[in-house]
Amino acid sequence: MFLSIDAGNSTIIFGLYREGADSWSPTLSVDSHKNLTVFQLEKKLGHFFLENDWKLESVTDIGLSTVVPDLAPVLLQCCENFFGRTPYLIDGNSYERLPVKTVNPHEIGTDLMANITAAYACFREACIVVDFGTALTFSIVNEQGQVIGVNIVPGIKTAIDALFTGTAKLPKVSLEIPDSVLGKNTVHSIQAGIFYGYTALVKGMLAAIAEETNRSYKVVATGGLSAVMDHLHDQFNLIDRHLTLRGIYQITNSNRNGQG
Repeated sequence: MFLSIDAGNSTIIFGLYREGADSWSPTLSVDSHKNLTVFQLEKKLGHFFLENDWKLESVTDIGLSTVVPDLAPVLLQCCENFFGRTPYLIDGNSYERLPVKTVNPHEIGTDLMANITAAYACFREACIVVDFGTALTFSIVNEQGQVIGVNIVPGIKTAIDALFTGTAKLPKVSLEIPDSVLGKNTVHSIQAGIFYGYTALVKGMLAAIAEETNRSYKVVATGGLSAVMDHLHDQFNLIDRHLTLRGIYQITNSNRNGQG
């Protein structure tokens, strides 16, 4: 099995890919924080493998993407201790063998490049990847696989947290889909504002990108909240919560084995 590790600002996702079966096993999610230790990670991974009755030696290779530089040495050491393997750490030099290209390889996040790699491999035509993460990102790639732009706005949970921490009386609410766009109380008002507001934001952004570039796109959604935004599902050609993990596998494979 191949282990993909996607270390983001909010969570670290561990996903196991069965290459022969072309399937992903259940994932492990660990909160990202600057004081995370190798011991803590090893403990969580140990429980995860024990619960699923997996053997450590079944992991044959590991790919790592992190947008939090401080987490890289912790994750590398954890993998070396726990699996006895050194992960392939994706960076700006990792894309030379890939069918996708960017003029800013050391600036664009490795998670976004993993998304783009997996989406373009799926369709081999112009794509937009909408990633519902800590930030809501729109990554745009043309027919030739060239990244032509990335748009970034605060993510849905980030917006909810900002309302709670930045105001005196607004409560922190769970993201539940309201029955009406008209808020009937404080909690409902926030939920309606966030849900319908972000629905309009995503539709508007996709329309603006298509209009300015004068082309149509395959649109792929990923991220933890991609499946929640029901009103947007008609905007997407594909919803794949494993897209980033899939791209990490593809980038690692192209560099380890020389396969583009």
